[in-house]
Amino acid sequence: MACSLQTSFLHGLQFYAETALMDKRIRGNGLVSVVCSAEGDHMTAGRSTALVMSPRPKTPLETTTTTRKVPITTSNTGKFGRFGGKYVPETLITCLSQLESEFNMVLHDTQFQAELATALRDYVGRETPLYFAQRLTDHYKNKGGGVGPEIYLKREDLNHGGSHKINNAIAQAMIAKRMGRTTIVAATGAGQHGVATAAACAKLSLKCTILMGTLDMERQPSNVTLMNLLGAQVKGVNGNFKDASSEAMREWVGNLETSYLLTGTAVGPHPCPSMVREFQSVIGKETRRQAMERWGGKPDVLLACVGTGSNALGLFHEFIADEDVRLMGVEAAGFGLHTGKHSATLAKGDVGVYHGAMTYLLQDDQGQIVGPHSIGVGMEYPGVSPELSFLKETGRLEVCTATDQEALHAYQRLCRLEGIFPAMEASHALGFLDKLCPTLPDGAKVVVNCSGRGDKDAPAVFSLTQGSTLPDLLSHTKGIL
Repeated sequence: MACSLQTSFLHGLQFYAETALMDKRIRGNGLVSVVCSAEGDHMTAGRSTALVMSPRPKTPLETTTTTRKVPITTSNTGKFGRFGGKYVPETLITCLSQLESEFNMVLHDTQFQAELATALRDYVGRETPLYFAQRLTDHYKNKGGGVGPEIYLKREDLNHGGSHKINNAIAQAMIAKRMGRTTIVAATGAGQHGVATAAACAKLSLKCTILMGTLDMERQPSNVTLMNLLGAQVKGVNGNFKDASSEAMREWVGNLETSYLLTGTAVGPHPCPSMVREFQSVIGKETRRQAMERWGGKPDVLLACVGTGSNALGLFHEFIADEDVRLMGVEAAGFGLHTGKHSATLAKGDVGVYHGAMTYLLQDDQGQIVGPHSIGVGMEYPGVSPELSFLKETGRLEVCTATDQEALHAYQRLCRLEGIFPAMEASHALGFLDKLCPTLPDGAKVVVNCSGRGDKDAPAVFSLTQGSTLPDLLSHTKGIL
């Protein structure tokens, strides 16, 4: 994201103060009433805009679940029911509007689309296989007395860089270069988006700065090494992914004229979530075509882990209008939902505003953000995609959870039955199969998005399987998990 501003540094300083004020008031003891645009899709907090405090309700914002027919969410307006929008300082509205305009142009630019298709084919390695997991299927059929679903894996782990993140990273890096930007800024959690962004920048001759939480750097050292080898400057930020995300935005605002904030998660102010979803939607488009080729129909169930939602929306979006296809998102239940140590934002969160958009959040009774937990580093974020929030609220998305232990067992199971080591994030989706498979009819087609490769998690898994307990490992062992 970028725009040409003559006084970018001063605007950056203003942004720090405004963002701190907005975060405190929106998530603190009161809600903020603000002046909105005519379209109602952004909130301004510039020098001339008054912020009016109103008492926070004693109960969280009310949520509703209905069974009404869900409209096809193919528009790029940034609003999904009451979710999404641009809750940012006035100084950033011009930047975001310019990015939105550029995004809408490239969607209809045949030359850009041809170049992107070539990059996805020759550099990323698309299309990825829709792999029939025969032994995993047999495992669940044996447990079900010979009856059970057929399980297929969408092998995003085979992409260049080892995850689905490169689909979006290469596209946005191309947009940045098209806009004349020379420096890319990005935040990463597990490091998969960081590796993808660093690779895309190396290919396109762009400078790259990656912000990563120091806790995450200790838990995913192999990806830190890869980012450095790819030429990126990796900066540690005290904390984890949410802290790195805030710092990445500050870094970008400090140099709006030449830098571009390359977001890898389906969160943040519009158009960021729509861009990520659009460039990840290749996953679902391929899945539809491959399913037709394999068995002459659609999947019955789509299953994906949900951290912020990039890989889930990538698989789901193509099928939103197909109401005979179940969309199931699996969040991280951590040590258990009852413990409070989890990242189950959709399952346990309340509606609020964070990092520029309205969505479900993990927050306490005072509106303060609650720190998330998961064995899957890439799932530790207190918010979630506005579009997934909308799909949950309308009843289109089925929200499920898997604990750390269930994800760990699923990682081991796929290694031993199929010779595939999934990312710990994707292992949450695989971990839910234990509960899902007994409920499905024989021969039902289940597609699981294997969103990333799990070599980054192998040391932690090995340590845990050699006798270390999960709480002990999380508390005392650094550099492994």
